[in-house]
Amino acid sequence: MQIQTKYFGELTINEDALIQFPHGIPGFLTEKAFVLLPLEEDSVFYVLQSTQTKELAFVVVNPFHFTKGYELNLDDNTIESLQITSEQDVQVFVIMSLKEPFQTSTANLQAPVIINHKKQIAKQYITNSKRYTTKEAIFTNKTTSKKGD
Repeated sequence: MQIQTKYFGELTINEDALIQFPHGIPGFLTEKAFVLLPLEEDSVFYVLQSTQTKELAFVVVNPFHFTKGYELNLDDNTIESLQITSEQDVQVFVIMSLKEPFQTSTANLQAPVIINHKKQIAKQYITNSKRYTTKEAIFTNKTTSKKGD
């Protein structure tokens, strides 16, 4: 399948790589199919690209790479709707708000994207937690850790 992308131009993707958002993404309810593309080779950053709208692409990252103690408790409805049977089925990403310089970029830790990678279905999960915000700095000593810390 051919798609137009915001960052990579025209790409051929395997239909098995499509991630379905049955209810869309908040603010983009008609956008139901996306693909997850690495931003660069060996990068922790990815692009969640709409297969329908070229300009709709979110830079995402696994929050556990940057945020000490990030906790996420999915409600039963989400677990059921995403057909999650094991923690190993789940990938978690957060949407970045990119800024210049890049180290000042933030991440939306309050509304992670949850993907059941075995079933290729996903949703943006809006948490009720006041612990995290929609614009968390992830490049700070407070939230990042190095091995051995």
